[in-house]
Amino acid sequence: MVMNITSSQKFPKAKSDSFTLVELLVVISIIGLLAGLGLPAINGAINAGKKAEVAAMAESIKTAVNAFYAEYSSYPSNSGRTDSTFLTNMSTTNTNGGNTRGIAFLEVPPKFTNANGLVTPRGFYSGNGQSNFFLAIDTNGSGVLTNVVGSSNYVVPSSVAVWVVDPKASNKPVGTFK
Repeated sequence: MVMNITSSQKFPKAKSDSFTLVELLVVISIIGLLAGLGLPAINGAINAGKKAEVAAMAESIKTAVNAFYAEYSSYPSNSGRTDSTFLTNMSTTNTNGGNTRGIAFLEVPPKFTNANGLVTPRGFYSGNGQSNFFLAIDTNGSGVLTNVVGSSNYVVPSSVAVWVVDPKASNKPVGTFK
């Protein structure tokens, strides 16, 4: 005996290979959420990279000033700011300004220079503003420098300190304060 089973209901069609509108909206929402979470982290990483680049240049300047001292037993004649005279004396074979042997103590990438001398790269300060580095030298041999940045005092156990003001906090230095 053979039994036939019949049904009045029709089976649903197999699902097509396309996406529904709801699935697309869910995917777009997830991508938007992830992008919204990631952009602040990316901006923070970019700012941290700029600060690290400026701090590395400040360390290079400090090393060059110490090399100048090791060569001549005296510090470069101008301190305070890394102006064009400082840049000329430290980065070229110019024999003026105390660099009588014409030694290039500092190699400076072009983005760190302008007509004012040795400066922060464009984009470190908002609006492409640039600033010279501050330079403090312990000329009395105490081995300690006290520097004022904004309204904060920083005591640095060093003979040379190089810094700029943090663009996000006017009381914080970026440079060789340790």
